[in-house]
Amino acid sequence: MDIAYFINGYPKISHTFIRREIEAIEAQGAKVLRVALRPNPEELIDEADKREAKVTRYVLGQGWGSVIKTALPAALSRPAAAFKLAMTAIGLGLKSDRGLVRHVAYALEALVLAKWCADARIKHIHAHFGTNSATVAMFAAQFLGITYSFTAHGADEIDQANSPDMRMKIARASFVAGVSWFVRSQLIRRMPHQDWDRIKVVHCGLGPDFLNAPIPPFPEKARFVCVGRLCVEKSQHLLVMAVARARAMGADIELVLAGDGPLRSAVEAVIAEHRLQNHVTITGWIDSRRVKAELAAARCLVLPSLLEGLPVAIMEAMALGRPVISTFVSGIPELVLPGETGWLVPAGDVEKLAQALYDAAQATPDQLATMGEAAKARVRERHSAATEAQKLFALFKPLA
Repeated sequence: MDIAYFINGYPKISHTFIRREIEAIEAQGAKVLRVALRPNPEELIDEADKREAKVTRYVLGQGWGSVIKTALPAALSRPAAAFKLAMTAIGLGLKSDRGLVRHVAYALEALVLAKWCADARIKHIHAHFGTNSATVAMFAAQFLGITYSFTAHGADEIDQANSPDMRMKIARASFVAGVSWFVRSQLIRRMPHQDWDRIKVVHCGLGPDFLNAPIPPFPEKARFVCVGRLCVEKSQHLLVMAVARARAMGADIELVLAGDGPLRSAVEAVIAEHRLQNHVTITGWIDSRRVKAELAAARCLVLPSLLEGLPVAIMEAMALGRPVISTFVSGIPELVLPGETGWLVPAGDVEKLAQALYDAAQATPDQLATMGEAAKARVRERHSAATEAQKLFALFKPLA
């Protein structure tokens, strides 16, 4: 079985779950052509990501001149299919808030993807994220007369669920894989009931390096870690404010922010405002080994997200037996059970977040160990990359 995976930017530090999924699909016996729209501008740290970059083809790797040079001969080789593709792109572009020009660009990108898929005799394309990557995959599949599918992760797809783009992408896909039941629910509520059965739930998964790892001992210090991109959606600036309040309540808390991103300067300003420079550290981007080390050195993972799908960082923390402090957002409550595997607070509520930090700081080693063991058991049951890949493989098999 030969399939193509198409992603907007790949590999990325924050997309290790896609790499795990591809590796698990290949372990089932499939051959996967990796194609991304563009190289990742961030410096890759993980050696496995560097290896992936070497075997990934990039549509925009050599600029638009190269795209046009490949796209035009492809279009001329199938003029009727190219005309239908142009009509689809123009029609959708006139209806979409993304505009006509972008959809024409998506069509050109799709012709490059289609050329590479035809050369490799690919019969099915799977895209990650239901944004422009799914549009390009849909266009390429239409041009070649093959099937496609995509994985929907959360915020972007939910925001666009009622748009002409998303409705067409779901209607034309052989199936859509939501990463949580919440994501699936938000897609089906916008779609005719006859499309509901094609929207599946396939979780992001972890490999044996996390699932079979022993639970490290809990540190004596009330040390917490937040793993993720520094951005408004993950609200690390509110987390720093909560740390200040929890410390004022008497909890000697330390916080490590493992990641980087556009909110870094704002977070640093809040750290300075509350004089927490000796208690809050920003690591910048770190590789998976360092992430595991930071989780092992922490009492809990804290992820106070305002908007999410189902964060892989939560899965990784729970696999290492770490309770989680997070929010009642999207798919998070499907994994984090209050009082059993962690604490959940209303998104954006700094007072409740501070109280959860305080409670976790005061928890005894036995209480943390009980929660940690329950967390590991839950994530092993629900988020094995091998098990989830079997679900995808079964969906791909009749198509490829």
